[in-house]
Amino acid sequence: MQIPFNKPTRTGQESFLLESVLNGEALGGGGPYTQQCQTLLKEMTGCHRAFLTHSGTGALEIAALLMDLQPGDEVIMPSFTFVSTANSVVLRGGVPVFVDIRSDTLNLDETRVEQAITPKTKAIVPVHYGGVGCEMDSLMEIAQRHGLWVLEDNAQGIGASYKNKPLGGLGHLGILSFHETKNITAGEGGALLINDPRFEERAETLLNMGTNKQPFLRGEVPHYSWVDLGSSFMPPELTAAFLYAQLQESQRILDERKRLWQNYHTLLAPLETQGHLQRPTIPPHCSDNAHIYYILLNTQEQRTHVLQALRAVGVQAVFHYQPLHNSPMGQKAGRTAGPMEVTQKAAHTLLRLPLWHGLTEEAQQYVVQALQTILHQSLKPSVEPFMEGIPSGDRL
Repeated sequence: MQIPFNKPTRTGQESFLLESVLNGEALGGGGPYTQQCQTLLKEMTGCHRAFLTHSGTGALEIAALLMDLQPGDEVIMPSFTFVSTANSVVLRGGVPVFVDIRSDTLNLDETRVEQAITPKTKAIVPVHYGGVGCEMDSLMEIAQRHGLWVLEDNAQGIGASYKNKPLGGLGHLGILSFHETKNITAGEGGALLINDPRFEERAETLLNMGTNKQPFLRGEVPHYSWVDLGSSFMPPELTAAFLYAQLQESQRILDERKRLWQNYHTLLAPLETQGHLQRPTIPPHCSDNAHIYYILLNTQEQRTHVLQALRAVGVQAVFHYQPLHNSPMGQKAGRTAGPMEVTQKAAHTLLRLPLWHGLTEEAQQYVVQALQTILHQSLKPSVEPFMEGIPSGDRL
């Protein structure tokens, strides 16, 4: 059996909607499907206003402009994230300040954020890893006391919530990604979520190449001109049509992924009890969206062995981020604040299992049985907690 790590979701309506765009007159950005997607995203996230973008990366870059990052400004974020989180800051001359993550959710450790704040700090960027919410109440309280912006990197978390509030709608700004690896996809694509109305007018300008085109179209100014920074951030209408088909079926897609996630969680419980691995943790006040199912093994050597053995029997499991603070660019452009022990351990031991809409329970059982056989035959179980047994060479 061959089981790929990911297959992009298809609802069956994408072709029909794409054909309607091809038969129409609007191919560029800002057409009717764009407007309908933005309306749905506003309803789903509770944001003040949603803007479609060509990618989640693009949305992060707009957010950096909206926060008016200047050279030398510092932005606190996890090191265990995709490079776009940091790139959006560095492109404005800012400095990513890397803080360690929690050992349960692998999210930014809110208890370490305040000690990383300096007079140069401008913003905090929590990343909702795997669609599990960061501790947003604590982070927003810290930001309020220190006069900082909060930008939610919710690239993985559409449809998830924190204390019954949708992720992406809690900070001053938020972003979404619709890359082909995401639960809801358009192949590429993203969205900028405006939660603080103070950002709305300028966001509209930045998305229109720095012009006041939208006020002109509304009859508010006699002509439009170049008035600010900006770029071509909007997706074409074909992308928006594909996305609209997915958003209409978002609850069904998420429900199916949650069912598959829970099946893995149940099947893997005995291996966790035996000390072979650690399963994900979902805090009771969080509702995740089953974006990924990962396990934490005991050592990097064990992870390497399991990865190779699974691939040998047709299971395409993968690891995840290499910490940004260890990368050449991270060391050049950013800095760390405090030890990064959990980040290092997660990077060395995390393994993601295949999870996609349409994956069968038979395939899941095959994955788990293969994993069980590999662990029982080749490896000695260990009951050491996740934070213990970190090699001294991994301590920073």
